[in-house]
Amino acid sequence: MGTGDPYGMSISHALASGMGGIRTTGDLVARMQLRKKMRLPQAKQYVADKLGIGLDDLADSTVMRPLREELDIGVITAVPGARKGIEAKRNIAELLDIEVPCLKRL
Repeated sequence: MGTGDPYGMSISHALASGMGGIRTTGDLVARMQLRKKMRLPQAKQYVADKLGIGLDDLADSTVMRPLREELDIGVITAVPGARKGIEAKRNIAELLDIEVPCLKRL
């Protein structure tokens, strides 16, 4: 019973969590790898350009926390009045110029 590449999701997950996931930009970079089939360096550069930051700042939580709050694209801990869940995904989709399948269903 084949289910495709058994390592595909775990590799993407490792890369995303290795960059800090939602604490920094790991989730955004992983989205670009999966949605646009970008290689890691290309995905990092794309996200850095969209955010207006340098590559070194992508994995820096002290830079990314306030930026994620300002852009309202979700943070690891709840902030009163801030977007979360599907609302944050909508903002991410707009920021990165991508389609998110669950948003199309709404």
